[in-house]
Amino acid sequence: MRPKSGLPKRKALRRKPEFQFGLKNHPSNFPLCHPNMHGDALEDASDVMSMFCGCGGLDLGFLGGFSYLGKAYEALPFNIVQAVDFDEKSIETYKLNISDHCTVGDLTQIDAADLPKARVLIGGFPCQDFSSSGPKLGFAGKRGQLYTALVDYMHEHKPDIVVGENVSHLASLHGGAYLRAILNDFEAEGYNFNVWNLFAPDYGLSQSRRRLFLVGVRKELGAPPKPPTPTHLNRYSPIEEAIGDLKSITDESITNQSQYFMATKATAGGGQGDHDNKIGQLAYCIRANAKARIQFHYELERRLTVRECARLQSFPDEFVFPFAAMTNMTQIGNAVPPTLAHHVARTVAEYLSQIDQGERLEWDAKPIDERIQAITNRRRLSSHIESQLDLFL
Repeated sequence: MRPKSGLPKRKALRRKPEFQFGLKNHPSNFPLCHPNMHGDALEDASDVMSMFCGCGGLDLGFLGGFSYLGKAYEALPFNIVQAVDFDEKSIETYKLNISDHCTVGDLTQIDAADLPKARVLIGGFPCQDFSSSGPKLGFAGKRGQLYTALVDYMHEHKPDIVVGENVSHLASLHGGAYLRAILNDFEAEGYNFNVWNLFAPDYGLSQSRRRLFLVGVRKELGAPPKPPTPTHLNRYSPIEEAIGDLKSITDESITNQSQYFMATKATAGGGQGDHDNKIGQLAYCIRANAKARIQFHYELERRLTVRECARLQSFPDEFVFPFAAMTNMTQIGNAVPPTLAHHVARTVAEYLSQIDQGERLEWDAKPIDERIQAITNRRRLSSHIESQLDLFL
């Protein structure tokens, strides 16, 4: 379908980003940098095993030691002992920015016994088969049962705490049957699990992104931690507060700002690009698909750049995405926002500190069906609120 101008749609810019350093070696980040980024271990910290690490959004949040939009996110008491992902380019991005403790690997083919033992297990297991914008194949999809890699690790190494992340639609797909099965498999390994239904703008992000965090602890530890306390309930941060300063930048003076997909808007039908972001409101959820219909700038006649999408996902500007626009957009859209992950990680750190001091919270566990229903009810309510977000800005 041709745009209103009658001209053919333009293709993605093939520019490569220009950079000298990734985040871990960037001089401006040295005062904050976590020792783990340079192969050292932070003392008195818990070891972390990371599965499905992607480009490292969840891992960066757990480590801390970076700045985003002028706010410092301190180093947290975690050391990542190994991170694994199937995608080679994501691992290249991870190594450039975070550390060399990551490897390319197929977790369906790796024996959990061959992975290092860690106190904390984290993993954003693939969401494509559970997403509302995907095929919704559930366990029938080729990635729908990859969560079992977490189960295998739990069975072998018994970490104290497990943090899994996935899309919110997992709670409602097929009446919650898939989430029910996943929680049953997790808890069968001797764990108590809560599911946190987190709306990213509650924690300062300028995009409408909601995700589930499945947080479990070994049964003998009692109740899992409660979700982090929201920081931005009174006022959400609109899109221009995150990316407004980038409007006049068209070169690589800020890395990845010259990269964007140049398709123009369609007039009707199933074409790309017919949903604009709007000034004064939250950005639409950043997707892995670079041609997503919603990733247009709120003011300029173009799609969002790679750096603008990275900003909306809360990656620091020093975090470099070293590939062409399509690959970079996919990595960004698949990632857990680092600042949201940092809120989660800080809550986990506080919980582990309490455990180390001998505290144990009794847990009156509700049946899994009741836990899922509570998540679904909150999502229905929040969806209504999210549709009227302009009233809150």
